[in-house]
Amino acid sequence: MATTATDRKLLIDGEWVETGEWVEVDSPYDGSPVARVPKAGAAETRRALDAAERAMASPLPAHKRAEILVRVAGALGRRADEAATQIAAEAGKPMKAARVEVARAMSTYTMAAVEARKLAGEMVPMDASQAGEGKLAFTLRRPIGVVAAISPFNFPLNLVAHKIAPALAAGCAVVLKPASQTPLSALFLAELEHEAGLPPGWLNVVVGPSSEIGDVLVADERVKLITFTGSGAVGWGIRERAARKKVNLELGNATPVIVEADADVEDAATRCAANAFSFAGQSCISVQRIYVQSDVFDDFKARFLPKVEALVVGDPADEATDVGPLIAPGERDRVLEWIDQAKSGGATILTGGDLDGDLLRPTVIEKPAADAHVACDEVFGPVCTLQPYDTLDEAIALANSTRYGLQAGIFTASVKSALRASAALEFGGVTVNEAPTFRADQMPYGGVKDSGNTREGPAWAVREMTEERLVVLQL
Repeated sequence: MATTATDRKLLIDGEWVETGEWVEVDSPYDGSPVARVPKAGAAETRRALDAAERAMASPLPAHKRAEILVRVAGALGRRADEAATQIAAEAGKPMKAARVEVARAMSTYTMAAVEARKLAGEMVPMDASQAGEGKLAFTLRRPIGVVAAISPFNFPLNLVAHKIAPALAAGCAVVLKPASQTPLSALFLAELEHEAGLPPGWLNVVVGPSSEIGDVLVADERVKLITFTGSGAVGWGIRERAARKKVNLELGNATPVIVEADADVEDAATRCAANAFSFAGQSCISVQRIYVQSDVFDDFKARFLPKVEALVVGDPADEATDVGPLIAPGERDRVLEWIDQAKSGGATILTGGDLDGDLLRPTVIEKPAADAHVACDEVFGPVCTLQPYDTLDEAIALANSTRYGLQAGIFTASVKSALRASAALEFGGVTVNEAPTFRADQMPYGGVKDSGNTREGPAWAVREMTEERLVVLQL
């Protein structure tokens, strides 16, 4: 994947700045240099917070916020190829998946603009009690304050959009720390915001070590809300350290799928194959654990494996590629170790488990031990497991058997089974006859247990980023 390295700048207080030190961004596919980004530290982060605080002293009316968000969505549409190419270069995401991410980011901005226009409180029925007789009361939605946003590498455009767009819709200035592996898409979005007329200070982007930037964001009292997507250990650690702030966490999963005997097995196999290995499994809701009712287990396997083996592994810049590289060689090596552990524990590798050049081939593991990493931890790689079960209760228990609870799925022709599973699965979302990797950007998205404590999607995120103020009038 040939790239030409270029230098970028950070956005702080409406200015594009350099720091004299650099973060190197390299291609996950071939290690070639993609770009250099100025390395920020504590001083730049404090400067960004100063700018955000000043910006919020002059609030933007809702209609102006909405207009800016709409203009960003339009700019993304006009520059979609550029945005997708950049995602492929810095994240190693195949172009077909990168194009989907750009389209989704457009949707995220569009939905956030809608929320900016309709953000309002509600009436309180005061005369429902004797004490409230003769009074009128309502609530206002006010911006919570400066938002610190920390985003991961795997969706470097749309997960940034899910933090910036709702915050701006709510009237909150943002200091964004994108993943150091993939900061270019965040800076691209910042460029679009700047060109769309966002005043200085409302969005600031700093790139650098968490030990410096993150510590300032956690400690500085001007930050009222931290929104974090990433690993559970880091996320829950932030929440413990920032006890007086609102900390919204969207974390990992070990995504289960249940395939009942009455399901459309061909459709289930097709959807699972596509969603277990897209972007090399580097999604919080990538299909990982597939539980198939014993009567159709062999049928499912016979349909599923050819679809997996037909996936194209290769250069993410190639439009034909389905599965590209993991974000770093160390991650590839970790996943290989997990595969070897499962094999040593008695599991069968049905396909994959080895490298195609430097790329890990899509891997399907049958019947891993319950304590194998691939069965109970988040793989975050191109690996899924197959396991038969006899009863729906057994399948639900298996699906619930990890500490995670983001999304789960069930394939079945029975409404009764679908509703029963939806009630019993301990996850923030349950999909029926659709892979749980599915996400529409306007829907509430988030988990329970170790998978997080919030719901994203503009309508829900905007409300998280505002506070209710009660107003009582004596009539």
